Amino acid sequence: MTANDRQLDARFADAADAATAFSMRARRIVGERLAPNGKLTPEIANERQRDLHGLAWIATLAETIAQTAERAKWLDSAGLMREVDRAALSIGVGEYLNQLAFGIPISQNEIVRPAELGLETAARALCDDPAAAWFMHHGNTAATRRALILAILNGESVAESSGDETLDLIREQYRRFTNDRIIPNAHAWHLEDALLPDGILDEMASIGTFGVCISEEFGGLGLGKTAMCVVTEELSRGWIAAGSIGTRSEIAGELISSAGTDEQKQRWLPGIAAGTILPTAVFTEPDTGSDLARLRTRATREGDGRWRIDGNKTWITHASRSDLMTVLARTVPGSTGYDGLSMFLVAKSRGTDACAFPDEGLTGGEIKVLGYRGMREYELAFSGMAAGADALLGGLEGAGFKQLMHTFEGARIQTAARALGVAQRALELGLDYAKGRRQFNQPIVEFPRVSDKLALMVAEIIMARAITYHAAHEKDLGRRCDIEAGMAKLLAARVAWSNADASLQIHGGNGYALEYEVSRVLCDARILNIFEGAAEIQAHVIGRGLLSRSNG
Repeated sequence: MTANDRQLDARFADAADAATAFSMRARRIVGERLAPNGKLTPEIANERQRDLHGLAWIATLAETIAQTAERAKWLDSAGLMREVDRAALSIGVGEYLNQLAFGIPISQNEIVRPAELGLETAARALCDDPAAAWFMHHGNTAATRRALILAILNGESVAESSGDETLDLIREQYRRFTNDRIIPNAHAWHLEDALLPDGILDEMASIGTFGVCISEEFGGLGLGKTAMCVVTEELSRGWIAAGSIGTRSEIAGELISSAGTDEQKQRWLPGIAAGTILPTAVFTEPDTGSDLARLRTRATREGDGRWRIDGNKTWITHASRSDLMTVLARTVPGSTGYDGLSMFLVAKSRGTDACAFPDEGLTGGEIKVLGYRGMREYELAFSGMAAGADALLGGLEGAGFKQLMHTFEGARIQTAARALGVAQRALELGLDYAKGRRQFNQPIVEFPRVSDKLALMVAEIIMARAITYHAAHEKDLGRRCDIEAGMAKLLAARVAWSNADASLQIHGGNGYALEYEVSRVLCDARILNIFEGAAEIQAHVIGRGLLSRSNG
């Protein structure tokens, strides 16, 4: 390592400090605007959404830079930092610092700039910081981008080791499985709108996919959210359906593990961990979306102690082939808020092609979708469907929303991991195509506008992975990480869509053809900004959380 390399590696931490200082100043100034008395009201939060969401994005990018600097520090201390890593990290940090100082794209046609938030002085201070200024001028440059792509074309790759041998072995195992069993078949399954084959589910179950976070006492692996991220990322790299099918097991497993009775744990967790019980999450209703307080599905106690469920649900993933439904329903007559909601564990019969919903009192219709296939989406109608007397989660009425909230952090972290896998596959497809496609007597990867796209794709994956795995680590330590999980999901979803769009652009007209895999990746990437909390909802929650912590 040269003296210049050591100096550059030290700059990462200093630049992260500058980004954090900018974020803290933004939190204070926006807080004074939106919550002058120390309390942010829902009315002001809705009226001043742009300010609140701008703050959320500023904090997200600043935290991402900080976690990327931690990654750089670890690579340096482990002796794994190479020129290819320095180039990628420098590009990412330089780009995000420039976005903080000059404008953050919070969607395709919305850019939040410092001036509109009253941050002109703070932005100038960020630009004047020596470390930040260095990355802003020398990080994301044409020369650095070219150096990164040349290194990759010469067979180098950015470091992926986590420093944890178990996690690295898990990644290796799932990468092999994905390369051998998912990638060669995923696009055909997508075009056929086929379910993930039962044989593939059996293979996934055999390597522990559905019980990653379930205690060994109940047949799971007893690992944490970081391991879950590794598994989900690698499977989603092959097909988002493969990475997502475990989400339902993750949510059900966490609900039952954290809130279930001993009998409910014994009944359900071993089967979920083994993959013999496939759950589905039944929360969303027509016209409610993220506003769960307005749910109208009802659960009524019958004379024999059993429950009767009536109402409608929508966007229920993998509903037909599931064996267990976690159903959020209203049990307190006349209630209109969260307090009247209860969670139920409702057994159901697995559907077939001939009869998707064989149980009495339950009907459903498939919602045809652009991507995110392999499990299928459904509208469900409950008309007196019976649930057992022991179906109420934990035996507690009115606790459903609080029980569900306990799963939000893990679900959003896992969604971020799914986004990482999709973003990585988009990069792989774009790079392979750019190396093989020739125009004007040379591979198109030689053209700067193509290689520039690829360089940013590499850099942003590293950045999004840094904040995602940070959130997972915080969760594993038992710390509150609702904001960090939201940040991970917010950024990773943006990166997945950006990478997929850039990869399709590299493919040109061929990318628009259904026969090319990138067309599927684009459709799959689009959903990531919507489910588990749309980007706008996610930014709203992050912004409110930041101001709440500031005033708490």
